[in-house]
Amino acid sequence: MDALRRVATTHNRREWIKRATLAAGVLAVRPAAASADSDSGLSHSAEAIHQEVSFSSSPKRIYETLTNADQFQKVILLSTAKTQIDVTTKPAQISREPGGTFVIFGGYISGRHIELVPNERIVQAWHEKTWESGDYSIARFELHEAGTGTKLIFDHTGFPAGAGDHLSIGWKINYWEPLAKFLGERVRS
Repeated sequence: MDALRRVATTHNRREWIKRATLAAGVLAVRPAAASADSDSGLSHSAEAIHQEVSFSSSPKRIYETLTNADQFQKVILLSTAKTQIDVTTKPAQISREPGGTFVIFGGYISGRHIELVPNERIVQAWHEKTWESGDYSIARFELHEAGTGTKLIFDHTGFPAGAGDHLSIGWKINYWEPLAKFLGERVRS
């Protein structure tokens, strides 16, 4: 009886291994097919912005300027946006707390701070006035020491389709260039 049980166990183990190997092979092939399935809702065509800018100023100085309403209003007044929208009637309002709100560029941009790590990171839920109500994107500013200066790594995702070109240019002419002017330096990509 023991010999019969060993044969049955060995046969079952081999059968299990054979079936497991076959199943693993099917699973290895299925993800590719599943990702192509239009019913999954997964998109591979969403726009995103990634920009890297270097400043001579410290991460602390950059962070302070981006999170202090009075200082950032001065940056706004150096931006191209001031020639296109009224940025003075409603000056910048920026909370310094995680979860706090901000309203900048005369109310054209508003949102909420998702994460604030002093001198290191700012993550914002960001809304442009022309977008549909409830449409928010994520703007992420990473500040890294680079010698005596700062390398700012910026990523912007989740904005409405077709807004990428406008936003990409906007970050350069309304954030990086006027920020560099405000700090008394020139922008370096």
